[in-house]
Amino acid sequence: MVTPRPRLHSTARACDLVTLIDKDLPVTAETQTRPATQIAPVPHTGLERNPGMELDLDWVRAVQANTSAIERRAATLPGRRSVKKEWQAAWLLKAITLIDLTTLSGDDTPGRVRRLCAKARQPVRADILDALGVSGITTGAVCVYHEMVPTAVEALRGSGIPVAAVSTGFPAGLSPFRLRLAEIEESVKAGADEIDIVISRRHVLTGDWQALYDEMRAFRDACGEAHVKAILATGELGTLRNVARASLVCMMAGADFIKTSTGKESVNATLPVSLTMVRAIRAYEERTGIKVGYKPAGGISKAKDALLYLALMKDELGDRWLQPDLFRFGASSLLGDIERQLEHFVTGRYSASYRHPLA
Repeated sequence: MVTPRPRLHSTARACDLVTLIDKDLPVTAETQTRPATQIAPVPHTGLERNPGMELDLDWVRAVQANTSAIERRAATLPGRRSVKKEWQAAWLLKAITLIDLTTLSGDDTPGRVRRLCAKARQPVRADILDALGVSGITTGAVCVYHEMVPTAVEALRGSGIPVAAVSTGFPAGLSPFRLRLAEIEESVKAGADEIDIVISRRHVLTGDWQALYDEMRAFRDACGEAHVKAILATGELGTLRNVARASLVCMMAGADFIKTSTGKESVNATLPVSLTMVRAIRAYEERTGIKVGYKPAGGISKAKDALLYLALMKDELGDRWLQPDLFRFGASSLLGDIERQLEHFVTGRYSASYRHPLA
C-alpha cells in the first residue's frame, strides 16, 4: 500500500486534480466535495469518420517541408512547455487514457495478452488512484497481432476498451495484396475494432501517389466499420517532405488515423516527424472540415516524452486532439514509467519498476 503525503489528504485537492483531467467538468460546489470521479474510456464517439476524397495530385505535389525550420520548432518544445506537481499528475493520467497498450512480439502467448488486458482495465494501482481521488481510468485500447485478437476481445469484454490489430503483413507490408486484404477482413471478423495497417513504402519512395492512394482506399474499404490507422513507417521514407505527402495521400484515401511507425524500424516516432504529420492533419481539416487522428508509436517510453507529445498536440491542433478518438500513443513500457511518476507524486519517493508490472 502507498502512504500518501499529507497534502493529498485534502478532498478539494483530489477534486482539483480530477477537474484538470476532465476539461468538461465544471468546478462547482458539488465537484469540490466529490471524493472521486469515473474516467470512462471514449475510444469512438460521434465524431464523423473521414470519408476521404478524390486524390488531388496538385495539392500533394505542392506540399513542401522546411526541414531546418521543423527541427528548430521541435527543439523548442522541451523548454517551452513544463508542467509540475498536480498539473503534471493530471496530464499523466490523461496520457494513460490515450495509450494503445501494445504487445507485438514473436513469443506472445494468450496468457501474456490476458495479463496485458488486465493491465489495460486497471492501468494504475488502486491505492495510487485512491490517493489521487480518481477511479475508472483505463487505457485507450489494446493492440495485438491478429492471432491474439480473439483472446483480447474475450479478456476485454464489457470494459469498453477497443481491440486494435496490426495487419497487412505487419511490419514490412510486403505480403501479396490479396492476403493483406484477407488479413484485415479476418481481424474484423474476429472482433477487432481498429486495424493498424502498414503502407507500401516503395510507393512513397518512387512518388507513385496513385498507387498509395488506391492501396489505402482498398484497406479502408476492407475495414468496414472498424477504424483504420495508416502506419507510414516514417523512418523508412527518407525525407520529411515524403512524410508530409504520404500523410496527405492516406487521409485523402480515408484513413481515420495516421501513425508514425511500426516500432520495428531503426528510427520511430520523433518530434520533427510528429510536427510534420500533425500539420498535415491541420491542413486536411482546413480544406475538408474532417478531423483525422494521430498516433506516434515506437520509442516513447518515458513520462516526460508523453508530456512533450501532449503539449505538441495542444499547441498545434487544440484540446480536441487530446481525446482517445483523435490521439493515441503506441507504447508498452510508457505506462510503467507513468505509474512510477504518479507514485512519486503521491508519496514523494520513486519506486522500483518491478512494483508496476505490465505483462
